[in-house]
Amino acid sequence: MSLVIYRKYRPQTFAEVVGQEHIVRTLTNALLMDRIGHAYLFCGPRGTGKTTMARLLAKALNCEKRQGFEPCNQCPSCQAINESRALDLIELDAASNRGIDEIRQLRDGIKFGPSQAKHKIFIIDEAHMLTKEAFNALLKTLEEPPAYAFFVLVTTEAYKMLPTIVSRCQRFDFTKIPLEKVKQSLLAIVEKEGFKMESQAASLIAQTAQGYLRDGQSILAKILTAADVKKIISTADVQSLLGLPDYQNVIKLADFLSTGKTKEAILLVNALVDGGYDLSQFTKLFLGWLRQIAILKVDPELRNLAMSHLTDDQFVVILGQSKALTQPQILQAIELFSHAEVKTKMSFLSQMPLEIAIIEMGLTAKENVSKIA
Repeated sequence: MSLVIYRKYRPQTFAEVVGQEHIVRTLTNALLMDRIGHAYLFCGPRGTGKTTMARLLAKALNCEKRQGFEPCNQCPSCQAINESRALDLIELDAASNRGIDEIRQLRDGIKFGPSQAKHKIFIIDEAHMLTKEAFNALLKTLEEPPAYAFFVLVTTEAYKMLPTIVSRCQRFDFTKIPLEKVKQSLLAIVEKEGFKMESQAASLIAQTAQGYLRDGQSILAKILTAADVKKIISTADVQSLLGLPDYQNVIKLADFLSTGKTKEAILLVNALVDGGYDLSQFTKLFLGWLRQIAILKVDPELRNLAMSHLTDDQFVVILGQSKALTQPQILQAIELFSHAEVKTKMSFLSQMPLEIAIIEMGLTAKENVSKIA
């Protein structure tokens, strides 16, 4: 049975990890100097590599032929972890095993040394879901663990962790992965799968994933499944499968707002609805475009800060629109459309929040013209 993309291409060495360079550097240095702590707390958004990093650390600690810091992926211990059958790597999902009884079982199990490997490693996923009683039961074990035992607590909500637990762990904060790195990672997977993909198509997937690599890989899996026999994926294919309007519609809406064409802007939004496009995704694209206009308005030299994924033609368009709009207009548009994006999901008419934002922009433009006159 074939594995899903994000499992098939899960990093097997530290060198394969996408992003999180500061964490990779610290952990690999600790392995080189044999200064691994007994307990770690990996926290950060979903899909950014926390559990993968925990497994890599476990594999490196128990590798029988490790050279430097990288696991060999050949010895029995590495193979057992890669195949999810390692007896001395215990993974507990705290979302479904959150009570004191489960932690007591873990605490009792830690009394026995490793059965096959050098160390016994416990990974507690979604650790913030543990009950207060379970946290307290875990506390003593974290204070004085056996020399062969290591803990990695993984959480997306670090603020819910007991301070007494956090203080006994080395904390690492995982961050969203830069869009360009997500894009390059996706393109590498596409090539390994025997497909070809336009660069702009990969950029669209990366933008939709919003820095969550696993989300990007899941989207890619869907697109590869739907790809035709030619195995060539175009930007139009991605837009169609994700329900995304192309940038031309984003550009048109910005043009209409900058020239006060309220009627045309409303007609455009309704045409998108009739075309079956996801207005929430469109609004996110438009907000990203407005952000780029706002940044360019500050200084054109800031192009690389937000627009590395855009073509030269798109840069020229944005530069022109940044000159046509004042900074207050741009900031007002960002505020109005940010509220509209949230309301779009709840409104019985998905286009209505966008229409209201467009009308408010038009009214403000007319008021400014009246003041000048």
